[in-house]
Amino acid sequence: MLTSKLFAAGLVGSALTLAPLTAAAAPTETTRGGMTIVTLAPEFLGALQTLQVAPGAIAPGKLVATPRGARAWFGITTGAVDLGTVKAEIAHEGGLSLTAGGTRVELTSYAIEIESGGSLLTGLAVVDDTLVGRIPLFDLDIGAADIGRYGNILAVDGVKATLNANAAAALNGIFGVTAFQGGIPIGTADVRALLDRRH
Repeated sequence: MLTSKLFAAGLVGSALTLAPLTAAAAPTETTRGGMTIVTLAPEFLGALQTLQVAPGAIAPGKLVATPRGARAWFGITTGAVDLGTVKAEIAHEGGLSLTAGGTRVELTSYAIEIESGGSLLTGLAVVDDTLVGRIPLFDLDIGAADIGRYGNILAVDGVKATLNANAAAALNGIFGVTAFQGGIPIGTADVRALLDRRH
């Protein structure tokens, strides 16, 4: 039943998109490592606490409290980036879990997929040990992000992540609440991707 609720909410994997970084043509380069760090928003953590939903890390991801607030770390595995069109797909390992009572949602294997027009983060969803599939989770806004290339390191700082409307509807159905809303701030992501030029 939980699986059908997720699919009914329209949580089907989709391509993600983003605004051009530069008009100049550039070769596509693969990613071969790195890290994405997300500083979780107080609004998101407060909503989870109110609903008595406990977040957790799924290894090798990490979730820790720091002086700057709760932060999650996810290692970059593979992907490809075209800096000319800012079209990219960057895959990660690890993830987060959301648990309330006997219900557990696992969101793993995040992928940032980017094309002109917008950005999303998708992930593999498992609800109570039942695989749902790859679904859109967060809408990403890089309009105010700082994007730079330092040698073979691509740095993207200040990416704003908000809860996707379909993901919010699915979480409400799974946990039997109405508090999750599309657009709720999830946090701010900083990406450090190690690039390897393709020849």
